[in-house]
Amino acid sequence: MPEGPVEQLEELDRDACIRLLGTSGIGRVAIVVDGFPTVLPVNYRVWRTGDGLQLVIRTRLGSPLDRSARAGFEVDGVDPAHRQGWSVLLRGELVHLAAEDVAAFGPDIDPAPWVGERDSWLVLRAFDVSGRLLHPRTVEWQVTVRAYL
Repeated sequence: MPEGPVEQLEELDRDACIRLLGTSGIGRVAIVVDGFPTVLPVNYRVWRTGDGLQLVIRTRLGSPLDRSARAGFEVDGVDPAHRQGWSVLLRGELVHLAAEDVAAFGPDIDPAPWVGERDSWLVLRAFDVSGRLLHPRTVEWQVTVRAYL
């Protein structure tokens, strides 16, 4: 057994991953462009349907993301001061969302991109969802300067 405080890495179940996905609206999508991995920040919206978990993303028409068929996605929450956090990863297929679907669901699925002119609506249909939670080190006594401020 190692001596001293130890971090604990916990595997998250699918429901916990989905809950954490809903706490943010900004993540990173990974695609392959010209044979190399490329990671792009995106606004997203979680969209649960009868056939599984999907993320809605909007991008520019004709962009590398718009032309991709498969992608990875990652979102996390980090607390550097306490050395703890969580991460959720998805892998799936990117499918264009039809105009009639966008009209039918409207603002409920709009990820509201921060940058304008994002007219191509994509859905990342997740076939693999995983996540981890890093618990902080357990220490017998914890003293921080903030306790005295």
